Amino acid sequence: MRIAIAGAGNVGKSIAGELVAGGHEVLLIDKDPAAITRDSVPDAEWLLADACELSALEEAELDSYDVTIAATGDDKANLVHTLLAKTEFGVPRTVGRVNHPKNEWLFDEVWGVDVSVSTPRLLAALVEEAVSVGDLVRLFSFAGGGTSLVEMNLPAGSPVVGVPLGDLRWPAGAVPVAVIRDGVGRAPAPDGTLEIGDEVLFVVTEDVEDRLTAMLSPDGRAPADTATDPTTLGSRTTTEEEHDPGLLTTDAVPPGPVERWE
Repeated sequence: MRIAIAGAGNVGKSIAGELVAGGHEVLLIDKDPAAITRDSVPDAEWLLADACELSALEEAELDSYDVTIAATGDDKANLVHTLLAKTEFGVPRTVGRVNHPKNEWLFDEVWGVDVSVSTPRLLAALVEEAVSVGDLVRLFSFAGGGTSLVEMNLPAGSPVVGVPLGDLRWPAGAVPVAVIRDGVGRAPAPDGTLEIGDEVLFVVTEDVEDRLTAMLSPDGRAPADTATDPTTLGSRTTTEEEHDPGLLTTDAVPPGPVERWE
């Protein structure tokens, strides 16, 4: 598979190294000469160019690639790259790195993003998953919004413990996809049962998270904060006076296609 990566920083080079090791053809693009360290990923192709410039992407023959990954540390640059890759070059699959969690809502099909990856969200979700028992933890949301992968570590007293999965009536919009027990994942078989401490993963729509939590909770009712959104872990509200420069607004990001961010 041919994969282009916009951004040859530590993240981009790490991704490139893994993909090259997997047998893929990889091109790294960066406009900073200091980032072009060919020895770090010697089997990759390198291009010193601005990944947000049409001429640079034409030089890279981006239309010949199967996947492009926008992996820079700038959300604006990542959005421009995925938009150009999708609309101007018809790249079948685009992946966008989200640096600021509050910009995640922008990383969708409007900006040419097929898959968004938010490092802060993923890391916080892993922390939540490791310490939470009896709470529904949202691991990530699928492209388009409205549907998420969630997980619960079943607590003692959960009414579903010991009940055959085939006898349980999950809320419409909640689909059990895996059970992890003793570090081993398995498909949820109809004649199988759940045990205390099982990590159960569901694909759910947002409107049924409360009902799913109620069904799995020992007291049969959802807590005040049903599905923990890991991006809010340890966060505080940013006021107008404390404006975060990494946060993109509808004023900062035009709704239509653009060719370059200055």
